[in-house]
Amino acid sequence: MKVIGIGDNVVDDYTTRRTMYPGGNALNFAVYASILGCEAAYLGVFGTDRAAEHVRKTADGLGIDTSHCITADGPNGRAELKLEDGERIFLGSNEGGVAKSVPMDFVFNDVDYLESFALIHTSAYSYIDPYLERLGSFGCPLSYDFSDDFDADAALALCPHVDIAFFSCADRAESETTDLLEAASAAGAGLVAATRGASDAIVYDGTRWFRQAPVMVKPVDTLGAGDAFSAALLVNYLGSDAPQIEQALEQAARFAARICKLEGAFGHGL
Repeated sequence: MKVIGIGDNVVDDYTTRRTMYPGGNALNFAVYASILGCEAAYLGVFGTDRAAEHVRKTADGLGIDTSHCITADGPNGRAELKLEDGERIFLGSNEGGVAKSVPMDFVFNDVDYLESFALIHTSAYSYIDPYLERLGSFGCPLSYDFSDDFDADAALALCPHVDIAFFSCADRAESETTDLLEAASAAGAGLVAATRGASDAIVYDGTRWFRQAPVMVKPVDTLGAGDAFSAALLVNYLGSDAPQIEQALEQAARFAARICKLEGAFGHGL
């Protein structure tokens, strides 16, 4: 299965450790999909600082295709974090660095390239919302991660353009979460999923409800767990000749637990 993550890349800067790790939802997706056996690419904007150099060098070293990325003069995306008992806590960010000033329409410079993928994934931090309808017109499933700080009305307005929608709802009541998923499905998203921290993930396909308990481990670092769950669900569900959502959910939970045993989103600290 050939897949691409389009949008954000960052360094996750653990200030107390003086160590930065490659990350960002779209890049994490590409790396996790590659770990799971896919041919994976990443398409986005790199800055020109040491952080950008580290992220791109790591991605290239992991076999992620970054050949269609662009470089813009300025700082790379950066998030500041700390760890408390293995739980990652975000402290702030530069909102994507130089990427927030670069229109994302460059991703359509090579239409043949985009049409070669079986799945496109993007995220709320990718500055790509104005182009989402066009991105969804390439004949393959389009997945979108709304993360945890979404505005529900704004998210629902985008759902007609996406096939699969992910939400992080650890701080929301279960009833609020299921109402959101029903509304997202009714708005047009074919499959909708919510991760809920240490509580069961919930998935709705417009007809049936599914639940998946997390695989409990003592985490080294929970950064990337939600992204890992989403990537594994997508790869195992869409990449199967006879897709079974229950089996894909079990595999997603196991893979998320595996990623929790790594430092950063997928290691490679500098």
